[in-house]
Amino acid sequence: MDNYQIADSFSLLAKLMDIHGENSFKAKTYASAAFNIEKLPMQLSETPHEKIFIIKGIGESTGKKIIELLQTGELVALKEIIEKTPPGIIEMLNIKGIGPKKISVIWKEMEIESIGELLYACQENRLKLYKGFGEKTQLSIEENIEFYFRNQGIFLYAQVETVYPQIKNYLENIFLTDAVRVTGAYRRQELTINELEFVINKTNAVVKQKMQSAHPPELLEENENNLLYKLNNGLKLRFYTGDTNRDERLFITTGPKEFINTFKKKFPAIDYKNNGGDTTDKVFFDEAGIQYIEPCLRENVEVIEKAKTFSIPTLIQSKDIKGIIHCHSNWSDGSNTVEEMAKAAIDKGLEYLVMSDHSKTAFYAKGLSEERIKEQHYYIDELNAKLAPFKIFKSIESDILNDGSLDYSNSVLSTFDLIIASVHSNLKMTEEKAMSRLLKAIENPYTIILGHMTGRLLLSRKGYPVDHKKIIDACAANHVVIELNAHPSRLDIDWKYIDYALQKNVLISIDPDSHEVAGYADINYGVLAAQKAMVTKQNNLSSFSLKELEDYLQKIKKLKGI
Repeated sequence: MDNYQIADSFSLLAKLMDIHGENSFKAKTYASAAFNIEKLPMQLSETPHEKIFIIKGIGESTGKKIIELLQTGELVALKEIIEKTPPGIIEMLNIKGIGPKKISVIWKEMEIESIGELLYACQENRLKLYKGFGEKTQLSIEENIEFYFRNQGIFLYAQVETVYPQIKNYLENIFLTDAVRVTGAYRRQELTINELEFVINKTNAVVKQKMQSAHPPELLEENENNLLYKLNNGLKLRFYTGDTNRDERLFITTGPKEFINTFKKKFPAIDYKNNGGDTTDKVFFDEAGIQYIEPCLRENVEVIEKAKTFSIPTLIQSKDIKGIIHCHSNWSDGSNTVEEMAKAAIDKGLEYLVMSDHSKTAFYAKGLSEERIKEQHYYIDELNAKLAPFKIFKSIESDILNDGSLDYSNSVLSTFDLIIASVHSNLKMTEEKAMSRLLKAIENPYTIILGHMTGRLLLSRKGYPVDHKKIIDACAANHVVIELNAHPSRLDIDWKYIDYALQKNVLISIDPDSHEVAGYADINYGVLAAQKAMVTKQNNLSSFSLKELEDYLQKIKKLKGI
């Protein structure tokens, strides 16, 4: 063990002690020791143990720990404090601009335990509500986290989408438009992307020669008809190369493997070497005599049977969204006024806005007290008179408490047009606890929409365990809509469970959960995820017209007896 490794151990120990609020004198001593050890001209591993204690800046306690490290390879004190620290808290030390003191506040006061949760909190404007976290600090932390994630190699679909046009245009410029086709996970609209894949109708040698530039990307792998590059932002580009059979390569590399294998078994007579010159792989579906299967639907091999009978419905599109359901204004933790949110929706040609600020339990987000609810409702009445025929619905994202109840009395809940019920606290639950909590909330007659069902954050937080089928059955029995939260970090409910919801005639609601006007654009990611589940506009609440939504709410409330 060299001096740098020893210094790192003491530095980490000092930082974790600060995070836990332990003996500050000891923490400073270990931090000072780390600094001094790094500067030593000789290796401690080569220094007689008795001489370690007389080195300037190393006292008896530190000296004993150095010897412990040299003899055992570990520090018991460090091991113990690591064991009682969530891994995500330790990982935060890698983020520039947040030291132990700030991390302590993030963990103990904000109850955030992962970098992904912290990024989401920045996007919700939650950090600036705490002492020591102004708007500039929040923005800096957000930028530094995004930089950190870019270097981890796995990206949200939304992150890749922002750079995809630039990459595609670059490739088309050097290889010609007809030679470049996107494929793989991005073409299938996967929620997270490891590699951005392209079929390039050129040989390896030509691709390598053309990719040389003033700042060429790093070549990681080279195999027959296959090249893997890495960009400076951490994104990997895989090229499936070759100057023949491009349609076949597009079809096969779109995948996934189970779909390709099943398709080939069902249609063995197809000539996969056929180059139809199409911009898609439609030629093979035509030859099979079946309906074209969009790449986003190919995760489920059962779709092939639907394609045989031409019964795949028209998938929902972003243009089918008629209103914004689930958004936050500056009455809670949003950035814009209710009027600004409404006018932005009007500018997009939408018919209504469901204003659902945080409820009173979400104190960290300036959740609305009963008195502020009355004030906001009066304000919305004024805006509705001013903005008609556009309508702002009075809603709230009511916290589901530990016992499953909502955090307002029925008399208060009855003043809203609709309630979105969501879990925001105590997310570390067993499935039994989570199910008990959610089922009781679903059974509350005032719950119209169940918000972000599992509380997951993609690449950051798994979400609490639930039995999706039981939740969906309960929603069906209680006339509750299930939200597909369209924020690209959530996309919760997972699209894989939506098929069962549709079978049970449970409506989905694609909602942006926006905290600013710009967040409306996240609807597009919800639509992409919904398409993977074969959702149509008829299955989606936010595709209802204003009149249809009003009629639906009236009907559901009558069924619920409220």
